[in-house]
Amino acid sequence: MNLDRETCRKARLARDARFDGRFFIGVRTTKIFCRPICPAVSPREEHVDYYPSAAAAAAAGLRPCLRCRPECAPGTPAWNGSSSTVSRALREIAAGALDTAGVGNLADRLGVGERHLRRLFLEHLGAPPIAVAQTHRLLSAKRLIDDTDLSLSTVALAAGYGSVRRFNHAVRETWNRTPRELRRTRRGVGGRGLCFRLRYRPPFDWEGLVGFLSTRAIPGVEEVENGSYRRSILVAGVPGIIELSRGDSEVILEIDHARPECLLGIVSRVRRLCDLDADPVAIASCLSSDALLRPLVEARPGLRVPGAWDGFELGIRAILGQQISVRGASTLAGRLAERYGRRLESARSGVTHLFPRAEELAGVDLASIGLPQKRAETLSAFSAAVASGQLVLDGSAAPEDTRERLRSIAGIGEWTTGYVGMRALNDPDAFPAADLVLLRAARAGTARELQGFAERWRPWRAYAALHLWQGVNDGNLQHPNLLHMDGQPRRKAAAGGR
Repeated sequence: MNLDRETCRKARLARDARFDGRFFIGVRTTKIFCRPICPAVSPREEHVDYYPSAAAAAAAGLRPCLRCRPECAPGTPAWNGSSSTVSRALREIAAGALDTAGVGNLADRLGVGERHLRRLFLEHLGAPPIAVAQTHRLLSAKRLIDDTDLSLSTVALAAGYGSVRRFNHAVRETWNRTPRELRRTRRGVGGRGLCFRLRYRPPFDWEGLVGFLSTRAIPGVEEVENGSYRRSILVAGVPGIIELSRGDSEVILEIDHARPECLLGIVSRVRRLCDLDADPVAIASCLSSDALLRPLVEARPGLRVPGAWDGFELGIRAILGQQISVRGASTLAGRLAERYGRRLESARSGVTHLFPRAEELAGVDLASIGLPQKRAETLSAFSAAVASGQLVLDGSAAPEDTRERLRSIAGIGEWTTGYVGMRALNDPDAFPAADLVLLRAARAGTARELQGFAERWRPWRAYAALHLWQGVNDGNLQHPNLLHMDGQPRRKAAAGGR
């Protein structure tokens, strides 16, 4: 954690929401740990310790506060000085990687040694991987107790506990209350069914995020209506629908899915889709030092890099978007969904289909939907690589390894690779330097020149790209009159990502 004690002190006394989730406050006299925004009376500084993660506070013998609910804090920012290995490991843990397997298995998936992984966790989070997983499981259970009307046995299953007995024991040991007693004390948050309120660090440009998703929505799979985003999902072989809307300093997520044990995984994926764990203050501080970006950052405070619900779907969408308009790429993606995707039995408004899986597209002639033969062959090769497991787009692999595998597929160039890195891999430093809008906006002659120019924007180059695209769309930069694509210009089209 790159925060000194004085900064933490000022943040907790001011209850500054921008620091929510970046550190936790441990109170020695009460043995409780809190978020910086906790409404309780602020303790004296000599009674306080600061921890880089909830797991570190729990490992020190502290229990979570019932007032500020640490389980609702935004996640650790992906780039807060920790290594990308830790960020990838946290994503895997949130998806349940340590619920059924050990740390050695997780280390193997990440391509590092088990001892090295433990050392990284202790260095950056103050607790070993197992302690982080246990704290995540416990706080997830608390959130399900408070925020849903699921039965307590279902909560235990959904949170990753192998048995109700273990679940009951963990809750009682932490809060000195049974799960049933905790549920009786919740304050007006029940009765909403499968609805979650996802916190973030302000500011947050919800309009920019929804606008980006709206113009790229796949017909039948996604839609934006009245400022809310809705889409179909397929998790553990079960179809469902999610809907996102903006609440008071939070994003409201409604989940229609039949498998409770999948709920927390869905929440984790939605947080990445909306980039809710970003640290907008740190990002703005870096990018505002650049004269080109400063007015764009001021015009769009809290701009997020839209992620992807599914990396394969995003990759298909990016390949389709090469050399054609945003609307044309969406139309083609909709044709794929209608022809090869499964139709939902309980369709909602314009969401009628699931996007086809890699296995469903790998062996079909995709030129039949109106694609050039070369483009169809690229899509088929990409689908086959994902279906076989040779290409993994869930963020568990190192970003550079994934990019190298993408480049090895004929028809996938630097622009597509950078765009997939930004959105599917959630790499905050990914940068599609071959993008013609970015080249014109930055007044760079070549991709190599733009790469050199963008070095000053590290480690937030993905956000710099979004600000430049948005600046063109908002009219805050001279419109380059070019559609960005994989190195080839096309006149008179709108700017923005595929």
